[in-house]
Amino acid sequence: MENNHLSILLRSNGFSFCILNRYTKEIDRVEHLEFGESNITPQNQLLSLQGFFKENLFLTKQYKSVSVTHCNNLSTFVPNPFFKKDSLKEYLQYTVKVLPSDFITYDPIESADMINVYIPFVHFNNFLFDQFGSFEFKHSSSILVDELLKKSTNSRDPQFFVNVEKEFFQITIIQNKKLIFYNAFNFSTKEDFIYYILFTAEQLKLNPEVFKLILLGKIEKDSEFYEIVYTYVRHVEFYNATIQNIETDDKSNHSNFILLNQHL
Repeated sequence: MENNHLSILLRSNGFSFCILNRYTKEIDRVEHLEFGESNITPQNQLLSLQGFFKENLFLTKQYKSVSVTHCNNLSTFVPNPFFKKDSLKEYLQYTVKVLPSDFITYDPIESADMINVYIPFVHFNNFLFDQFGSFEFKHSSSILVDELLKKSTNSRDPQFFVNVEKEFFQITIIQNKKLIFYNAFNFSTKEDFIYYILFTAEQLKLNPEVFKLILLGKIEKDSEFYEIVYTYVRHVEFYNATIQNIETDDKSNHSNFILLNQHL
């Protein structure tokens, strides 16, 4: 594994990882693991993560490099001109419940003049440091927004991206290679899912008969979430990503956008 890179995406209810062969530039493996319904406390989450690492051969090896992404809704974007390193808590406190013990950090967004301020899963980071030593970590919205901006076209029409994880999804809207909107939502039913999408469209005065909705993440044509989106939005498609040589049970190549863009 001396030429390989390990990418890990952490969620409160599970995690994913992929292995990149840096010599061949190919993805060797992608896996998704869930913690279970009862693992809602940091202690139980950590126990589950430790258990998966003991049981999975690929997670016990040493890698040339490791990157980690934290996927939660504990983040906010700050324009560069207004950013101050000593004001991180103030940026978050209006949208996130910040505890005195919370560790707050930030990611510069290369493709936009802004900073992403967020709270990572510190208990996961500490465990991974014991496993691998130092590693780079970012917030999932940093990678999602940065990569979509880089890959977007100079279109006057807004592009409405929806990236789906388990019980969590992110909306990113881009127009003329500029970020118009970003937010993240927790959901449990298809009704929750379509409500947040249509509510966002309404607030931005986007007509569901006109704008293009582009899906990424854990959503397929045979899911109830796709069906309800297709019922209310006229133009729906999946993100067109080209990913070669992946060993995974996933049906599609749009489902690992953030995970597979960690190492680029």
